[in-house]
Amino acid sequence: MTYSVKECFLTLQGEGVQAGSRAVFLRFAGCNLWTGREQDRASAQCNFCDTDFVGTDGEGGGKFKSADKLAARIETLWGEGTEQRLVVITGGEPMLQLDQALVDALHARGFRVAAETNGTLPAIDGIDWICVSPKAGTEVVQRQGNELKLVWPQKGIDPEALETWDFDHFLVQPMDCAEREQAIDAAVALAMERPKWRLTLQAHKVIGLP
Repeated sequence: MTYSVKECFLTLQGEGVQAGSRAVFLRFAGCNLWTGREQDRASAQCNFCDTDFVGTDGEGGGKFKSADKLAARIETLWGEGTEQRLVVITGGEPMLQLDQALVDALHARGFRVAAETNGTLPAIDGIDWICVSPKAGTEVVQRQGNELKLVWPQKGIDPEALETWDFDHFLVQPMDCAEREQAIDAAVALAMERPKWRLTLQAHKVIGLP
């Protein structure tokens, strides 16, 4: 399989339960909820995405012809040392490309594999940390994992209903939008009203990391 990678670089995880952890960040190109083109945003199933996942022209991006070649690039980016190796795989939608061969190749190099997905496609076996971020109006089939991250506010999603899903952590994250302050207030209010939810912020944006 040839993997299309938008970008791949060493950084600190910026959000969620693992925020602050050193990680290689791998963003696959492509998504099943939006083309990535602005002219299609209004009609997309996910129309608030703040990510460029089109093409393979980002930092460390490109086409990788095998799982071993991509895993080798990730290992090179990590550098010296084998302790606490972590790769965070996202998109777009990573489950369009993430396969068992890549998970196995990363595990062979001592990496824990984390995936951030919209949950509309089932996660493959062997992923060490699954974060699902549901989008209103979509059919989420991946209803179990480590972390449920709700971008808020979203019309058409009931947080109480999500609480029945099988996750270890329930996080609410303010939507990155023009009404940023209102989104923060709404996320704080949700966490205050429903204690199962914890507030998470995009720390990488605050401190200027990619």
